[in-house]
Amino acid sequence: MIRARTRSKPADKACAAAVDLARAAAEEIAGPGEVGEHLGVEAEGDRVVTHYFACLSPAYRGWRWAVTVMRASRARNVTIGETVLVHGPGALRPPQWVPWSERLRPGDLGVGDLLPTPADDDRLVPGYTATDDDLDKQMIFEYGLGRARVLSAIGRDRAVRRWHSGDAGPHTPIAHAAPAQCSTCGFYWPLAGALRLGFGVCANEYAPDDGRVVSADHGCGAHSEAATAPPSVEKTPPILDEMEFDFIDPNEEDTGEEDLPGSVDDDTAEPLGHS
Repeated sequence: MIRARTRSKPADKACAAAVDLARAAAEEIAGPGEVGEHLGVEAEGDRVVTHYFACLSPAYRGWRWAVTVMRASRARNVTIGETVLVHGPGALRPPQWVPWSERLRPGDLGVGDLLPTPADDDRLVPGYTATDDDLDKQMIFEYGLGRARVLSAIGRDRAVRRWHSGDAGPHTPIAHAAPAQCSTCGFYWPLAGALRLGFGVCANEYAPDDGRVVSADHGCGAHSEAATAPPSVEKTPPILDEMEFDFIDPNEEDTGEEDLPGSVDDDTAEPLGHS
């Protein structure tokens, strides 16, 4: 099989020679002294050529002025097509644009903001879909509520990981210092369905997580049985040494240094506490 080899067409001579015309076009839209040396030409098509000039602006290092010139068939005059600033090799460029749906973070939604949910969101399933959940094998259909979609198994698992690793999970300083877990607290209201075993809502108005979903192994100091719960660390009683004693000479000046037991040779020294 023979493959045809394509060759780039040579640049039009009249357009390639219009360096001064292209430079004047670049200087017309650039700032004073921002158009540098001519870097070369590139054929874009029949009688269409792009001239490249170095950009001397400190804000656009590595960028180039690109001026496209052209002429009509059998015409001698070359005209300007467009003048743009393009990036070259090693040019400083902005980071790649990220869609807003991927940049959105929890807490970004404000008053009056709308967050549309995609039709193919894998966190949701139609409200009449049968689930294969071992803990909740039933047909999801809610009479009267009219919800078109409900939480899917994927959406539930993501919520479980997010809640368990967040501020209301077991891996927080307040949970480590708590007298007991939320699962044993009277203010802990378990969720319904498959999440009942692992999560609930805190109903203690004095707790930091009041009205929030907390994991069953979370905890805080507002536990309902905190008054009767044993302390996490038992205090060690103080140790009193009643066997040793020091000799004090009342005639000796106090130098601020303590004498060791038995270091005084004065026979008049009496043990402390003896008459």
